[in-house]
Amino acid sequence: QVQLVESGGGLVQAGGSLRLSCAASGRTFSRYAMGWFRQAPGKEREFAAAINRSGGSTYYADSVKGRFTISRDNAKNTVYLQMNSLKPEDTAVYYCAAGTPVTTAQRMGVNWYDYWGQGTQVTVSS
Repeated sequence: QVQLVESGGGLVQAGGSLRLSCAASGRTFSRYAMGWFRQAPGKEREFAAAINRSGGSTYYADSVKGRFTISRDNAKNTVYLQMNSLKPEDTAVYYCAAGTPVTTAQRMGVNWYDYWGQGTQVTVSS
């Protein structure tokens, strides 16, 4: 069992930056690949970024590539999402997730993640 708690969301102007954190409980954090997903009002939850267990490989949605950076610190049981050059369309609730996806396609799918945080709101004003 893994419990995930996100933090770091807030209100920021377009062009600004935020850094989200997701702290995991338990001693099995390094066994899981981690992902960040987001959900805007009235829309389905969508993939933003993922990272493998060691942190050596990262994956991004085209919409955030070049602006967002995912990283993890297995010693601190924490995964991060650094978000730069934020746009109003980045406004959403951001969720971190832990799971065991294998392929790139699986990493982008919500069904391959077993544990989810409660989400943190990110609002980007124009």
